[in-house]
Amino acid sequence: MKPQVLQLNPILIPEVNTKLAARYTVHKYFEMTKPDAWLKTHGAAIDAVITGGHTGISNAMLAQLPVVKVVAVNGVGTDAVDLAYCRSRGLPVTATLGALTEDVADLAIGLLIAACRNLCAGDRFVRDGLWEKFPQPSAIPLARRFSGMRIGIVGMGRVGRAVATRAEAFGCRISYTDLRAMHDVPYRFVPQLLELAQDADALVLCAAADKAEGIINAAVLEALGPRGFLVNVARGRLVNEADLTAALSAGRIAGAGLDVFVDEPRVPLALRQSDAVTLQAHRASATWETRTAMAEMVLESLAQALAGERPSMSLTT
Repeated sequence: MKPQVLQLNPILIPEVNTKLAARYTVHKYFEMTKPDAWLKTHGAAIDAVITGGHTGISNAMLAQLPVVKVVAVNGVGTDAVDLAYCRSRGLPVTATLGALTEDVADLAIGLLIAACRNLCAGDRFVRDGLWEKFPQPSAIPLARRFSGMRIGIVGMGRVGRAVATRAEAFGCRISYTDLRAMHDVPYRFVPQLLELAQDADALVLCAAADKAEGIINAAVLEALGPRGFLVNVARGRLVNEADLTAALSAGRIAGAGLDVFVDEPRVPLALRQSDAVTLQAHRASATWETRTAMAEMVLESLAQALAGERPSMSLTT
């Protein structure tokens, strides 16, 4: 009999779904019409769980899975999993750490360039036929050069380092803040976020910061200043969105590039309507290459745990 796997989120890679179906009996919770009733009846037989970073898994659900041997998170976020509870059960929780780094860093730079150069507003100007009506150069405001900017990175982990490498190629000067100075990077460490913002043309948020909230507030945005830009590819809740929308509407910062939000998929109307903001739908890792690598890591975690081994990507055991 195949091991029983409870899948809370879809995996978008057909080849991986084929492998899952061949190796396991997969129960797709996200497609069930009465998932709670199903779980009460069948939860005791579940050997493994696949979930996503946003969905995670509740302790109440885990309590109905007495023999589960692994929770494999198809992502890097574990905010929605009680790691302490899982640790107390000796339950491995794995994540796809490292798989997302390059794509997230690519998007961070893309968002910053798009915000600086008003790419989305310029695209709409052409698409809407406005260029023909207003062909004069002054019809579109001058943009901001990205090359040579002073970039302040919040969180010098895998993604922060990848962003720094890319920004350096554009001649940017890199500073960063984190919980401590990193002695294996050549960039200037700034212990205080406010000081980092004062000395930056753009702040790029790369911190995992699972417990932090609202650290980008009115004071930080004021320090960033009317020519400054904010990019967030980390956690939506790191930004006080009310302070951000107020700063944008008042011209206290120049623009923003955002892939994550406080209450996804609900995005404040003021952000959606602003030409100074470039928006994405939490898509930093959404490439075939990265999603395939992530899904393969999930498969590896399942195989290791169900073979009685400690999964190499376990965060709890």
